[in-house]
Amino acid sequence: MSLAQRSDAVHVRAPGKINVYLGVGARHDDGYHALATVFQAVSLYEDVFAHPAADFSVTVRGAADPASVPTDDRNLALRAAKLLAEETGVSDGVALELRKGVPVAGGMGGGSADAAAALVACDALWGTDLGTTRLHALAARLGADVPFALHGGTAVGTGRGDRLTPALARGRFDWVLVTSEQGLSTPDVYGRLDRMREGSALADDEPLSLDVPVGVLQALRAGDAQALAPVMMNDLEAAAVAERPELDLVLADGVRAGALTGIVSGSGPTLAFLCAGPEAARTVQEELRVTGREALHVHGPVAGARIIG
Repeated sequence: MSLAQRSDAVHVRAPGKINVYLGVGARHDDGYHALATVFQAVSLYEDVFAHPAADFSVTVRGAADPASVPTDDRNLALRAAKLLAEETGVSDGVALELRKGVPVAGGMGGGSADAAAALVACDALWGTDLGTTRLHALAARLGADVPFALHGGTAVGTGRGDRLTPALARGRFDWVLVTSEQGLSTPDVYGRLDRMREGSALADDEPLSLDVPVGVLQALRAGDAQALAPVMMNDLEAAAVAERPELDLVLADGVRAGALTGIVSGSGPTLAFLCAGPEAARTVQEELRVTGREALHVHGPVAGARIIG
């Protein structure tokens, strides 16, 4: 379909995520680690607008530090658009506008949400109509978290986190997120974890059990935050805290404020506090704000990347 045949911009919204559980195995030769994780999409969003254009470009709005989001080929959304064009033979370009709502380098998959949204937006803009299965395959080539941002909800991720199995999660889970002005590099956190494990059994060839505990899945299926709290875990948390020791203090503050538990989200530094319900979450949010923290009340699960309007 030519540029002249389709002139309307497309707006797609995609959610950030929390890793309710994250088990990290040994590092493979390709640089990736084996993972067993449970993702939950939450109500903090990236908005991507795809405008018809002759070439490819990206602009960014809403980031606390605009320089922290690249606008060249390092940008995952731009790479997603170019990959889709290459795979479908589209000769048009696209001007992508990213409106950031998920913390940059915060461990919540904001860049992956941008990429998923860009795939959906460009697929609609260009009329390529790939369908969910083919879009998922392209998403998996872009990064481990991109397929989940495409689908949303709650899911178990294995492999690099890109092999997804939907997980039943009843009702609503309320979270308070504490964000940080300064992000953490995901490769740096994984590298720290590798160094912390050197000399341990995990540094040998013995496989690490990467099954998601049954208790996590049962608590999600029951919609029971009280049961979920004690079984939440993140193998990257110790490494993230080692990179940013003050995170430990904030985790303790959140629990004192009334959260059921707190966890580092993905590779951090965003912290996710699970609360008993909406009222409890609002209380925790206010208590943390009194201490000067930037605290957000969100809920999950929510839908994945979708066209708005």
